[in-house]
Amino acid sequence: GVAARATAALSRWALDDIGFHRLELLHATANEASCRVAAKTGFTLEGTKRSSGLHQDGWHDMHLHARVRGD
Repeated sequence: GVAARATAALSRWALDDIGFHRLELLHATANEASCRVAAKTGFTLEGTKRSSGLHQDGWHDMHLHARVRGD
């Protein structure tokens, strides 16, 4: 629950206090825990960016989640 609480707090701060309109969150498609955190904190899955994240073991597909002010 720590990751979800931290993500929620940072998102509220960025959207409400700082005034950002849109936040994006990327994670490897194989990282199901990060996908759950994104969903729990109001980030909508917008799609998959193919072969866009370079990790130590090579290129990975990445999920793109976003949250906009008012979500």
